[in-house]
Amino acid sequence: METPLLTIKAEAAAAADYAPVRSFGEAMKVSWKEAVKLWRVATLVACTSLFQYLVQSITTVFVGHLGDVELSAVSLSLSVICNIPFGFLLGMATALGTLCGQAYGAGQVGQLGIYMQRSWIVLFIACIILSPVFIFAAPILKFLGQEHGIADPAGVYSLKIIPQMFSYAINLPTQRFLQAQSKVLVITLIAFAALIIQTGLLHLFINVFGLGTTGAAVAYDITNWGVAIGQVGYVMVCCKEEWTGFSLLAFREIWDFAKLSLASCMMVCLDLWYSMSISILAGLLPNAVISVGSFSICMNFQNWEIMLLLGISAAVSTRVSNELGKGRPRAAKYSVCVAVLLALVIGSLAMVAIFVSGDYFAMIFTSSGDMQLAVSRLAYLLGVTMLLTSATQVLTGVAIGGGWQVMVAYINFGSYYLVGLPLAIFLGFKADLGAVGLWGGMMSGNALQIFFLLILTCRTNWDREVEQTTKRIKKWRSKETITDEICS
Repeated sequence: METPLLTIKAEAAAAADYAPVRSFGEAMKVSWKEAVKLWRVATLVACTSLFQYLVQSITTVFVGHLGDVELSAVSLSLSVICNIPFGFLLGMATALGTLCGQAYGAGQVGQLGIYMQRSWIVLFIACIILSPVFIFAAPILKFLGQEHGIADPAGVYSLKIIPQMFSYAINLPTQRFLQAQSKVLVITLIAFAALIIQTGLLHLFINVFGLGTTGAAVAYDITNWGVAIGQVGYVMVCCKEEWTGFSLLAFREIWDFAKLSLASCMMVCLDLWYSMSISILAGLLPNAVISVGSFSICMNFQNWEIMLLLGISAAVSTRVSNELGKGRPRAAKYSVCVAVLLALVIGSLAMVAIFVSGDYFAMIFTSSGDMQLAVSRLAYLLGVTMLLTSATQVLTGVAIGGGWQVMVAYINFGSYYLVGLPLAIFLGFKADLGAVGLWGGMMSGNALQIFFLLILTCRTNWDREVEQTTKRIKKWRSKETITDEICS
């Protein structure tokens, strides 16, 4: 059995918090200690996130060499159609991360398996409700103004990847269950195996059998379900204390859990749909194939960085939720400060790398000269966006750990949809700046979001957050106790 990185013995709740930092030397000592704790979790989660995204990205690479239309169609399906349900499902699973992390920190490990099963049920029902998005993908894309030559093949591809959506109903809650306990090594190994399998399947189905985008879709379905089955198998075999088997308690309090999940999903949905909206607008520009393709390539590179940052985001989310559950406000606060500094360093390095390779990195995805030129025009804006994204991801992780999802949803709505999106439309179409204007408007929304998130984080009273966490744990624990008495 994998040993948890964060111990949760019952006496941990009474463990001493950090002493107040009163000198630079003490600050450096605490920073080093927190950095080690964060990286022990973040390194594996970052690798996991990167491997998982590369499964999608390697699909785009293989399809991109079939032709520009295939690249744009599959990119539109993955970045628009898939993001609509994925935003809901990922956001709903976020609620499980908050509950599991705080319960784990408080030593109530017996509740984790019940929470996970309940999330499986809620997300599976959500998948059924969201299936029409894939079924009617082509009409949806045409309604959004996309060219028929791209929307029709994107719709066909979307139909073929419906099975992978249902895998998320199992995959996402199981990941949150394991991450809350810092049992991330197994997730990383499964994700790496999935990347290798996906690459092999793509080569077999596309290059050997010549199945084109159909082969890409089949490979995507097989790989995603393989990940879900692998993670559940590990939980059932190796998490004996947290997993006590299937229970009818999972069907209790479903509506309350669904409401909590829906509140959490709005934060993630508003974030994912913002990038999706920009991709849709790119399809309305002249020469839509080049515009959508160049945006897809740039967002692929941005998402590679995001996958690395998700490691730190997940680590700080786990640290914050665990420490709040243990009643240690200073430990939670100091972990936030260290995580933000680490993320900014990564963002700065990514920005410099894009600045240096701006004229060349598109060659990984396409051999089209026009596409490469379009990407190079966005390179400097992409670099700055990477720096901004580094702060966004970590501050979002803090919000998940503290259970602030609803507040961040309001911030995302105001920053993205009241400022960023209107400005992108103005710069892209009215000011006739095209793709550069769209990206610039999107970047302004990101900057405003970071400003508000920093204010929210800096003004947080961590002692009060501990009190709120205690109330939340008692509330859900009392529900389980009452339900257990009824069942018995």
